[in-house]
Amino acid sequence: MVVATALALVLAAIAGLHVYWGLGGLWPSSTQQGLVSTAVGDARLKRMPPPLLSITVAAAIAVTALWPLLLAGAFASVAPRLLILGAGVAIMAVFLLRGIAGYVPAWRRKHVLEPFATLDRCCYAPLEQDAKKWEPVFRIDPALTF
Repeated sequence: MVVATALALVLAAIAGLHVYWGLGGLWPSSTQQGLVSTAVGDARLKRMPPPLLSITVAAAIAVTALWPLLLAGAFASVAPRLLILGAGVAIMAVFLLRGIAGYVPAWRRKHVLEPFATLDRCCYAPLEQDAKKWEPVFRIDPALTF
């Protein structure tokens, strides 16, 4: 339950940051262009994506934050176990695909602004692609019945 709670808190913090950006916040920068360079890295953008997009991403991350708690049994029988495991596989696929995208030449050409490009190459993509860290979360009990 400790790992599930820690993962949920990290994801909730990331969701909160997206809400903050959606509401016009600029941290960790002080200008729109600085935030684009730091958080998006797309040279075609002069401003952050529309607020609704940031809020939508925040909502998706917030829902994802609930998943480890569901898997750990924090909420008694809210959803069938098979649905929780299926959602976990879908979440893992999204993170894995995002991690792989960081190494695709088309992605690299689109996201060239610094410091995003360097952070993506050395931190974001490897972190999201490291499926090994998810392995204990997805270990399925052989006695589990569906």
